[in-house]
Amino acid sequence: MSYKPVEQRTPDSQYRDLLRRISNEGIPVPTRQGPKAFTLMQQTLSYDLSNGFPLIPDRNMGSFWRKPIGELCAFINGARTLDELAEFGCDWWGPWATEKKTSSRGLPPGDLGPGSYGGAFHDFPTGEGGGFDQFEHLVEQISDLPDLRTHFVSPWIPQYQTRGRGKVSGSTIAPCHGWVHVRVLGGGLHLHMFQRSGDVPVGVPSNMVQYAALTLMLGHLTGVEASHYYHTISDAHIYEDQWESVELLREREPRRLPTVTLNAEGKKVGDIHDFRAEHFEVADYDPHPAISRIPVAT
Repeated sequence: MSYKPVEQRTPDSQYRDLLRRISNEGIPVPTRQGPKAFTLMQQTLSYDLSNGFPLIPDRNMGSFWRKPIGELCAFINGARTLDELAEFGCDWWGPWATEKKTSSRGLPPGDLGPGSYGGAFHDFPTGEGGGFDQFEHLVEQISDLPDLRTHFVSPWIPQYQTRGRGKVSGSTIAPCHGWVHVRVLGGGLHLHMFQRSGDVPVGVPSNMVQYAALTLMLGHLTGVEASHYYHTISDAHIYEDQWESVELLREREPRRLPTVTLNAEGKKVGDIHDFRAEHFEVADYDPHPAISRIPVAT
């Protein structure tokens, strides 16, 4: 990954501009979580990684930014229970694996289900029986046939995402992110992550970090230099109880994006399953102060 010198990078306002658009144009809709969600469809952020890594400087994520990477590493390895996620440093999934949520779906306590991210990414069901490891295949296919347009991963197993009368879903929460399309263009690796639903003040900054980190992982493993990261949110929303925090974010001036790289141990990794959050390091990060306790809808 080749970054421009910090002083040559253009301050990035895309995240703040997205908050502004939703604030000004979002359509209020009721939610199962309680607060109304102000929603816009089809919002895309585009990052030339030479201009910096999309770890937002609009609020300080310095004490947390590795955790979303750990979460993605857990999912790539098939983690679907609270105990398995905890092994990767993920300690925030409890509200989505309560006894009420698991028992109503016939799942053991603490199990997010076979239709969760870990189940889809690592053990996607096949007609032949057994599971298909999507990310293992993705690395192999990019390496062997880089020019294909079919480098794709999906978190959605349709039969586990049924809703309605008499139907029981196979996950405690429908996957919100993780549709990944990779292209090798002009000798560089371009990764587009499509997100079905995005809580823009809370969840989206973490999703940006984890899939931009995936771009670096894939670049390292395939030998194709990470080039661009694109992030499309189909349903981009702000909950009405997040307005106070959003107003504060909108007032802050844009700053330059930081440098995120694999450290010495990360550069030794030769298998997608062996990456961990601690293999990444950040430099040149000059964020605005953190904002504590932005409400999270569960």
